[in-house]
Amino acid sequence: MESGFARRLRTKRTVRLRLTLLQGALFLVSGAGTIGITYLLASARFPERLTQGPADASGRGITGFGPLPPQNPGQAQQRTDDLHTFLTESGLALAIMVVLSLGLGWLVAGRILRPLRTMTASTHRIFEDNLHERLPVAGPRDELSELGDTINGLLARLEAAFEAQRLFVANASHELRTPITVERAILEVALADPGATVGSLRQACAEVLDSSRQQERLIDALLTLARSQRGLGQLEQFDLAAVARGVVAAAERRRGPGTPRLRAHLDPAAVAGDPRLVERMVVNLVDNALRYNVPGGTVDVSVETADGRAFLSVLNTGPVTPAEQIDRLLQPFQRLKAGRGDASQEGFGLGLSIVAAVAKAHGADLRASPGQYGGLEIEVGFPAVKPPRATAPARDRGAAQGAR
Repeated sequence: MESGFARRLRTKRTVRLRLTLLQGALFLVSGAGTIGITYLLASARFPERLTQGPADASGRGITGFGPLPPQNPGQAQQRTDDLHTFLTESGLALAIMVVLSLGLGWLVAGRILRPLRTMTASTHRIFEDNLHERLPVAGPRDELSELGDTINGLLARLEAAFEAQRLFVANASHELRTPITVERAILEVALADPGATVGSLRQACAEVLDSSRQQERLIDALLTLARSQRGLGQLEQFDLAAVARGVVAAAERRRGPGTPRLRAHLDPAAVAGDPRLVERMVVNLVDNALRYNVPGGTVDVSVETADGRAFLSVLNTGPVTPAEQIDRLLQPFQRLKAGRGDASQEGFGLGLSIVAAVAKAHGADLRASPGQYGGLEIEVGFPAVKPPRATAPARDRGAAQGAR
């Protein structure tokens, strides 16, 4: 009956087994090569026959290589027996050493792979609810310790991603539940009023419509964020200045008395990407700069090129933004505390996170810093657009062929 160990070796070729077999095979090949070389050297040092040459001055014959005289037939047989004995004993010793090398190779491979088995077992115990655990990395700094550090880094990134996802779902649920709760309260109050009139009911319906529009804007922002985080499909080349010019013109038409002034300096700049996502990014930047501003303030929008790259910059006046809070503002559903703008104009906290997601999808660099005179300065640097390969017009190619 087949043992469990043999069954494991037959059904599962582990790395330990492969290393053991490889070491045994290398030892067998090197040992056989050593025996073969020794055999050839021994054959050369003990020729089959000796010859008696002519006598020297002392009268003795000179012994050399050549046919053995018939009176010494036992020397050839002795030589053959010696070489056969050498091969037999060497082969037996090699077989014993191969077996010993397999055993030692099995032990050494297990000792070397022990940290790997420990990391594998620890990784199997890690799930989404205990991503804070890390693999034990001990011993010298070698390839296995680098593998452990790499896996620990991956676990840290997964933990951060899962935590961000949990926070995003919780915030999204809260933001979506708030307008629904408001709508339900408005309808319940209107229905519970025994003296409700057509005018009061129309007012309640108008408030519900306003709340539903707010909910629609939130869902649209969430879809835009998800779309930008998914990445880009086919790239389209367009002029960043033309996109920014359209956004600034639309914002100018919506401006009311006392709102900040818009100043634009837009130079042509080619960008490759999704123009709709980039337009949404510019809209969010301009709206954010207008919303969190001061009466009579300004918003500067500029597009320029440097070293073949397109740069979009939006700078506004307003309350000072703490530098340590900027990174948090780029996360979904994050807002500064009161004092940065009109509370009635507060958004969902998704504007700058959409900007960051769109910039990342386009491989652009996003830099945000407090403005020199208050407010916030955000600069987005897009990658350089590769110029299309020039192709000769068909007429020129035809002329060139005719010339040939």
